Amino acid sequence: MRRHATILLGSLLLLATPAAAPAQTRWTIDAKSSLAWWQVSPHLNHLWATTCPGDSSWRPGEGRSSGWYINPKLKPPKTGYANVDDTVHVPMYPRKIALPVCVEAVAGEVYAPDTVHWRGVHGKVTIVGDALITGEMMRDVLMHQAMQTSQYPNMDFTLDSLTNIVQRGDTLNATAVGTFNFRAAPNPMTASVKAFHDAGGMRVMAKMRVKATALKDWAPKLRYLGLGVNTNIWHDFFMGLDAVFREAPAHAASGN
Repeated sequence: MRRHATILLGSLLLLATPAAAPAQTRWTIDAKSSLAWWQVSPHLNHLWATTCPGDSSWRPGEGRSSGWYINPKLKPPKTGYANVDDTVHVPMYPRKIALPVCVEAVAGEVYAPDTVHWRGVHGKVTIVGDALITGEMMRDVLMHQAMQTSQYPNMDFTLDSLTNIVQRGDTLNATAVGTFNFRAAPNPMTASVKAFHDAGGMRVMAKMRVKATALKDWAPKLRYLGLGVNTNIWHDFFMGLDAVFREAPAHAASGN
């Protein structure tokens, strides 16, 4: 009788013990191999920027400052300075290979408790605003003034979840749902995401799109600079990420 009571007590204790939490994978950004960018449509042959001008796949726009080496294989847009919308070639000069040649302007981490169905994914990516450059000195000074980078040096995207997930082979396409914080102001945002194995890690390309008029609320100083956003020449604004994530050691993947 005592033996049966011991077995019953042991069974109850096992049932009362909470199940172990599922292992959570943590991915961190390799800053030297990662970049952020923006582009306006119509781009007028110069309205784009990057945090990685040292990459051989990038070409600064026309009217650039002196001293730039231009890869002869990178041809200028056929539309030139014409006021022609282009929402296809975004970014204008996508990176071919993820090489560790970038300034450390992008940081962040993503947690994935389920790497089969990618449920519960969350994280945060931070970008240094002053690292974004167009290649023309005065234009960049005005850009950073409008962004108020001296007061708000960083912008970030907080990832809440992934939706519309489609996986083919080792390539994952999805929609990232979260919040883009610019000048400490939160903006609900979604971004299209493409992820695949590359450069010894997981390469993630993300792109978000808003109406250019939103920039007047994001950066109120633009209202006084007399740029194309005020004359409705700018129609769409794109911003994106091309980052290499590396899996953290198992003992560090505890989540937050």
